[in-house]
Amino acid sequence: MLKFNETEFVAQTESLIALRPQIEKVVDRLLDEGFDNVLLVGAGGTYAQMWPYEHLARRTSQLPVRAAVAAELVVSGDARLGERTAAVFTSVSGSTDDSLRAIEYCKSRGAHTIGFTGYPDSPVARNVDTALISEPKAWPFDVQMLLFFGRLLSRRGEFEGYDRLADELAALPRVLVDVARQAEPLAAAFAEAHKDTDYHFLIGGGNLWGFTYLYSMCILEEMQWLRTTRVHSAEFFHGSLELLEEDTSVVVFQGEDETRPLTDRAEAFAKRVSKNVTVFDTRDFPLDGVSAEFRGLLSPLVMDTVMDRVSKHLERVRDHSLDLRRYYRVMDY
Repeated sequence: MLKFNETEFVAQTESLIALRPQIEKVVDRLLDEGFDNVLLVGAGGTYAQMWPYEHLARRTSQLPVRAAVAAELVVSGDARLGERTAAVFTSVSGSTDDSLRAIEYCKSRGAHTIGFTGYPDSPVARNVDTALISEPKAWPFDVQMLLFFGRLLSRRGEFEGYDRLADELAALPRVLVDVARQAEPLAAAFAEAHKDTDYHFLIGGGNLWGFTYLYSMCILEEMQWLRTTRVHSAEFFHGSLELLEEDTSVVVFQGEDETRPLTDRAEAFAKRVSKNVTVFDTRDFPLDGVSAEFRGLLSPLVMDTVMDRVSKHLERVRDHSLDLRRYYRVMDY
């Protein structure tokens, strides 16, 4: 597989799964000490990665859980933020300036801050109250968030089967390598077909809306300098559909939660207008060892693995490094 280091990938994924005892201990302590709301704080991709878990909590729990943009949180505040707040942060590098300022802000309001990163000596790890460290560069953070929220909701009596889910995550390294391998020819074909495409229209919903936003902004725009439109499948018919033309590249991210019919509806309409619709559907991947009832929860993780293959092939056919930036962390702002 193109630019896929299987040994490193497996080690990184195993390091995330190995955090289970630490995560459960943290969750148990928070609940025992009376924390009664959770704030999920991020910037860019790490903000978008919080949305599936805000979505999960909103559907299944009475516990107040909300996602916040780090920079906006610092200037606008949050009325519930206080001594009974658990504020969760994620950072691959452990050095995101907006998140660091938000950590200090949350701590100043009395919240208990929790940070997931791969670097124990990074500013994020040093500044949060509780740091949970994986292998360096491990991404995405869905395993940690599934364990955190699975344990949290289970302890509250709002999620049955957490222990089975957590046990099944042990198979993820093999499962996701299989996903990557299956996605490889699809990714190569998409990249070849779109090496000269300079605009993509992305659709997703439910717990894949965060990934849709992330892939649009953080990959295609930031890493490939391509123009995009991103729209939630439930909002597709309220404006953005007017941008579709016969040759518009439409990319649909389809998952396996209860919002699937909304994405089906958007896909069906898009295909009536455009002759250039590509659907990436997590249901197409076997996920051997994962129970049917948990597949929907893993959709963001599966889609990230699939689209990482697409990203690597776009990098190749467009001769545009995924590490190249003009402004981000290059210029002061």
